[in-house]
Amino acid sequence: MTELGPHPFRDLTTVDALGDGRWRAHIHPTWTIGPKVHGGCMLAVCAAAARRTLLADDTGDSAIQPLAVSASFVAAPDAGDVDLITTVRKQGKQVSLVDVELVQGDRVAVRASITLGRPDEGDDVFAAAQPLADLPAEPTLGSRLVTPEHPMGKIVNVSGGADLCVDETSAHFLAGRQGEPVVRMWARPRAEDEADRNTAALFALMAGDISAPVAMNLGRFGWAPTVQLTAYLRRLPQPGWLRVMASSTVLGGTWFEEDHTVVDSTGAVVVQSRQLAMMPR
Repeated sequence: MTELGPHPFRDLTTVDALGDGRWRAHIHPTWTIGPKVHGGCMLAVCAAAARRTLLADDTGDSAIQPLAVSASFVAAPDAGDVDLITTVRKQGKQVSLVDVELVQGDRVAVRASITLGRPDEGDDVFAAAQPLADLPAEPTLGSRLVTPEHPMGKIVNVSGGADLCVDETSAHFLAGRQGEPVVRMWARPRAEDEADRNTAALFALMAGDISAPVAMNLGRFGWAPTVQLTAYLRRLPQPGWLRVMASSTVLGGTWFEEDHTVVDSTGAVVVQSRQLAMMPR
C-alpha cells in the first residue's frame, strides 16, 4: 500500500482529464469501509469530476460548488483507479447540472446527478435550532479518537486519512449496549486539505456519510449497503472540527433511512444528507 501524502483527501478528489468529458481518479485503500470503497468518498469524487467538467474550458464560475449530489450505488468497487464519465445537462448562470457515471473496468459502480452553483453566504433568513448545538465544537472527554486500534477504526479505514472522533455517549454499540438510532461524531480533514476550500467542501459532503450505521445501536451489525444517497452542500465549512449527527426514524426489516446533519465550528449547517440503506443481515 502506498503511503498517504499530506493532503490525502485532495489526492482522492483529484481527477485527471482523459478527454471528451472523461476523467480518472485513484482511490487509495484508506478510503474504504472494510474492503470496499466508502460511499461518501465516491460521492465526493463524482462531485469533483462534475465541477472540473464545468471549469475545464476556463469560462466557468470558479466559485461554483456541488450544491446537491444524488447518487445511486450500482456496484461496490475496490480501491484503485476509477473512470468518471460526465455529461453536462445544463450550464446556467446560477444553476448547472452534470450527470456522472463512476466506472471501474467495464462495470458502472455509481450513477450520480450533480447540481452546481454558489453556496449560501452570510446570515440565514431562518435556521431551526439544531440538536448538534449541544455537542461541543471540539471532541470532549466523553469521546474517543478513531484509530486503527479502535473498534470502528478496524472497519472504517477512512480514519487513516482524516481525524474522526466518536461521541461514545451516543454510540452505545461500542459498549455492548443498545439505544436510540442516533450517533454523533466529529470529523476533520488533514490541515492541508482543510486549507484548500474546494477540498474542504468535498470533505464536508463526504462527512454526510461518515457515521457507522445507526442500526448498530439496535444490535444490528454487519454490512449495511447504501442504495441511494442525496447530500446538500449548504455553505462552505469554516476551519475546525465538523460536528456530525446520524439518525433514523424508521428501521424496517429490509430497509432503513439514515440522515446526517453536519455543522462547522461556527455552528452553521454545512451539509444535510439522507440515504436509503439495507438493514444488516
